[in-house]
Amino acid sequence: MFNSISTQAHKLINLASRKEEVNLSNIKSRTKLLTITSGKGGVGKSTFSANIAYILASKGYKVAILDADIGLANMQVLLDLKPSATLFDYIEGKVKLERVLLKTKYDNITLIAGKSGYQYSKNNSSFVFARIVKDLLALNRFDFLLIDTGAGLNEYVKEFLAISPNILAITTTDPSALTDVYALMKMLSKDKSKLILCYNHTQNYKIGESITNSLVSLAKKNRLNNNFMVEYIGNVSTSKCIPTTGRLRKLFTKEFKNDQVSKELNLIINALLKTIK
Repeated sequence: MFNSISTQAHKLINLASRKEEVNLSNIKSRTKLLTITSGKGGVGKSTFSANIAYILASKGYKVAILDADIGLANMQVLLDLKPSATLFDYIEGKVKLERVLLKTKYDNITLIAGKSGYQYSKNNSSFVFARIVKDLLALNRFDFLLIDTGAGLNEYVKEFLAISPNILAITTTDPSALTDVYALMKMLSKDKSKLILCYNHTQNYKIGESITNSLVSLAKKNRLNNNFMVEYIGNVSTSKCIPTTGRLRKLFTKEFKNDQVSKELNLIINALLKTIK
């Protein structure tokens, strides 16, 4: 299976590379930037991101979520919010940055909403999204800025990955999802030091650990950068409460604090707090 993953992954990352980048190193900000991504759609990434934000916020951290799933934004649904302004209103110069910082019904959580169905052309706007991230960090207002990307490795996703010092990939044990994760590993190994990895809809911690070890072995076999590290921080099992709370536009970590999934996510948060910089 893993040889097939390697072959398919090579095709997935054959995208045009960008030459221009936005430097965030000169920004003095207490805000830690975490980009949450997934190679494959449907693995529960956005639900995962929203609940990560809630757990961090419940610990007293001020959290901003940037919905970076261009054209397929749904974070406002998960947070039960009707945006009065979106990320694209700021991009197009219609409003100032403050206007798109939307308070949610959850204490300490701010949303920068995307716009579902929006078609954005960036032919003349190289790294425009990276510049927005720079503006948000410069506010020095949040403890964490979570970027919830779209699925896959399109140019938008690559832009957010390029500027982030912390990248968390959400995947499942599905072979196609693992193919996409390996493609992500291969791309990031060129100029990043680490990928943080978490398995969703996976009942056992050991399963994720075993698959991660196989992915790392495959990377070594194919001579990926030896200094690149994949850090497995845990698994999230499946619970009947997740789709129920989703339909009600509620967060399951708030409504079902004692559920096994909530406990697993809290362990993942503890691991994240130790590893992100």
